Amino acid sequence: MNQTASPSSAGAEPRRFALIPAAGVGARMGARIPKQYMAVAGKPMLHHALETFAAHPRIAHTFVVVSAGDGWIDELLTPELAQRATVLRVGGATRQESVFNGLVEMRAAAGDADWVLVHDAARPGLDAELIDRLLDALADDEVGGLLALPVVDTLKRASAEGRSEQTVPRAGLWAAQTPQMFRYALLRRALNEAAEQGRIGAITDDASAIEMLGLLPKLVEGSPRNLKVTLAQDAALAEFFLKG
Repeated sequence: MNQTASPSSAGAEPRRFALIPAAGVGARMGARIPKQYMAVAGKPMLHHALETFAAHPRIAHTFVVVSAGDGWIDELLTPELAQRATVLRVGGATRQESVFNGLVEMRAAAGDADWVLVHDAARPGLDAELIDRLLDALADDEVGGLLALPVVDTLKRASAEGRSEQTVPRAGLWAAQTPQMFRYALLRRALNEAAEQGRIGAITDDASAIEMLGLLPKLVEGSPRNLKVTLAQDAALAEFFLKG
């Protein structure tokens, strides 16, 4: 594993690390390879995120968590990327396990007060402007937060028979994106406590774990270009944003 600078000492300026869980298999895409390695705009999706973080001057280092048997990640790491990114082959059965395992492995580099930006491997539309927006908004925040978009569509709650039985008020509703940015010690504690309480299955993103501690992550407006590629048609939209 590549070594980064030692953890921040007391009083030092907190650093910012990116952590990308990329151990999923992408079953809903129906592809022969994990979706994070599917090409979008000429590059594997994961490559877009890795390059964005590696090129950003305010990100100290990037860690990407893959499964032990991942056979694709090494092809992505150019000599330039390898200087700014470290592969951790400790992927778990769920995204949450992969994030926690990654936090444990990066402990030698990150101090308690350092920031960790957890980003979905299948969000290739992240750019430097969005990272800066998140870093600036959370620089002095006591909790941390996430990129998200206000919900603009009318929401319906479906019945068991697939009929609309209720219109859900959208006021105050946001659709979560990533990166989600929290202090190293706080995020590790939140995920560990959720696991100890048997609530890890209730965590759908990193902010969920923070909320279980009774804390309120800050919502920072993201961008439609930062969409998550889940279904085949999402890839075409992501490519449109990346090429446009």
